[in-house]
Amino acid sequence: MFNSSKTLVFLFLSFFIPKLLRANDEIKINDRVNSVYQAIVRIEVVSERGSNGRMQKSGSTGSGVIIDQSGLVVTNHHVAGKATRLTCRFYDGEEIGADLLGADALTDLAVLRLRLQDRPANSKPIRTAVFGDSDAVKVGDPCFAMGSPAGLSQSVTRGIISNLALISNRSSSFRLDGENVGELVRWLGHDAVIFPGNSGGPLVNQRGEIIGINEVAIASLGGAIPSNLAKEISSELSENGFIERSWTGLECQPILKEIETGILVSGVIENSPAEEAGFLPGDLISHLNDKRVDAKIPEDLPPFHQIISSLPPGSEVRLTGFRENKKKTWRLITQKREPAYQPEKELKSWGLTVRDFTLLSSLESRRSSKNGVQVHSVAQGGPSYSAKPGLLNNDVITEVNGQTITQVDDLITVSQSLTKDKTVPVPILVQFERNLANYLTVIKIGPEAEEKRPLEAWKPWLGVSTQVLTNDLAEALGLDKTARGVRLSQVFPNTPAERADLRAGDLIFRIDGQLVQAYRPEDVEVFGNMIKQYRIDSKVIFEIWRDGKLLELQATLDKRPTPANELPEYEDKDLEYTVRELSFADRVFLRIPPDENGVLVENVESAGWASLAGLRQGDILLKVNQHPVLNIKAMERLMEKIHLEQPSQVTFFVQRGIHTLFLELEPEWDPS
Repeated sequence: MFNSSKTLVFLFLSFFIPKLLRANDEIKINDRVNSVYQAIVRIEVVSERGSNGRMQKSGSTGSGVIIDQSGLVVTNHHVAGKATRLTCRFYDGEEIGADLLGADALTDLAVLRLRLQDRPANSKPIRTAVFGDSDAVKVGDPCFAMGSPAGLSQSVTRGIISNLALISNRSSSFRLDGENVGELVRWLGHDAVIFPGNSGGPLVNQRGEIIGINEVAIASLGGAIPSNLAKEISSELSENGFIERSWTGLECQPILKEIETGILVSGVIENSPAEEAGFLPGDLISHLNDKRVDAKIPEDLPPFHQIISSLPPGSEVRLTGFRENKKKTWRLITQKREPAYQPEKELKSWGLTVRDFTLLSSLESRRSSKNGVQVHSVAQGGPSYSAKPGLLNNDVITEVNGQTITQVDDLITVSQSLTKDKTVPVPILVQFERNLANYLTVIKIGPEAEEKRPLEAWKPWLGVSTQVLTNDLAEALGLDKTARGVRLSQVFPNTPAERADLRAGDLIFRIDGQLVQAYRPEDVEVFGNMIKQYRIDSKVIFEIWRDGKLLELQATLDKRPTPANELPEYEDKDLEYTVRELSFADRVFLRIPPDENGVLVENVESAGWASLAGLRQGDILLKVNQHPVLNIKAMERLMEKIHLEQPSQVTFFVQRGIHTLFLELEPEWDPS
């Protein structure tokens, strides 16, 4: 049996001393982590992507880390690679704009430069972080994931390194702009918790050095791009804006079970340097420029790809290995590697987004050259969609009105010349390819024809809402079950009904002595049709039932207010919203006083500049850049001036329900 006093001492020491040691350790680690924490930025991104025939805007947030005093920020391509506007927020809340210097989809890295010149002269120096050596990292090393999860303020989570060569399997291959990120990148796996928005933030060791750039979350594991690769790529992006790589056309995989060593050639792309060098599927590569290479598992392939891709284009590569167990040597001249896809562009008059071919995309499409324009997306209901036959995604436009189209710029030039000074759509003959077939179609491009809305004839109007006096309702009100008529459910203000002292709850049995034959739910139009038989300014006598008494009231019918579909509107095609005059019904149902001005937001295109700023259908637009919006004509004049001046910001003051708020639109104006 233990001595009780010794037992208590033992329990005390075993419980509290480790806690004290851990607390001291935490303090030391946090001191070092804080030096990097202050170099983290939250990145607010406005980007554009082609979809449904137009370039759609979207807003998102990510993370980045400042790596030098000139304001260079490293982040992910999937965070900022398609950005049209970037704003970075420091740890202390300061915000500053940034410019995208370059992005690389193949490694999912991007480099920004902060606009430090925009900071006040007395601003304190920015904090920076330094790259560590990712090759020195070991499984079990403590690490810290930093960033701005879900767009929140900067945060830090702690974990350990769990894997030095983490890749995604083929079924969940991580692709960006057509590029397989796993071809070159082996992530540092770790269990420091990361969430959406942490992307682009640094993974840091205990010495406060960047050992990775966080990129993905796979189940409970995080994956970070190793710092040595990130340092190399970010340096080249900051200098050149792009990464120059070599391409061979070799497709490789790990060796099969019956083979001992080497790298297996699984495929050879047609007309590639590898085909010219004589490679065939099934060849086994054992040496690259006399250096032994081996890939027993997929994780072994990225280093091989890195060696070849990092060579200057035009380099001669000596590869040795075996074909059918016989030794063989190949000499291969590398070629400059183009991106998998070119960025898409919008053709508004066509209702399309399109892009040029690259070497890789033309080969994948099995084309003999890069000539032609590839359809990226088609707007449903647009000119290209409505043609017979209509264009589809991946079709290739080759001719327009007999003129050869080799690239997107040709298509833009031809379209502009065909539609110049035209006020109506122009039919053009388009030749395009789909799979192996060649088609002709006629597409009407150019200004949209003005929509002519049929005007309804002026009609008499009483200014009420009614419900049918059904048999059940009549009986419940103590009337004869066979009673016919309508019940006034609402009397609108400043109307003939209000002036005649008609009230909500009145029952109307007769109009000028004629019985209102309404008693079934489907008789909802009976009362309105009887009113329509009169002329405007007609004096009409209504027989009503109120408080158990029959009354007769006379009303002089007025002209019906202009309905919403006949009111003037203004469509802003650049900022992508439509507004119209307020209707009588708008003022009634939205409780807008007659003396209050403004226009109603009738439509906001999804993923447009107005949508991105938060404008919603049903908002009442009261002011633009502090100028009151009196009506549609005033709105047009204000926006004409704004489109001419093209300011970086446009402020809308809107009413939304009982609330008002200011919205900032920050468009990228079309220089044309």
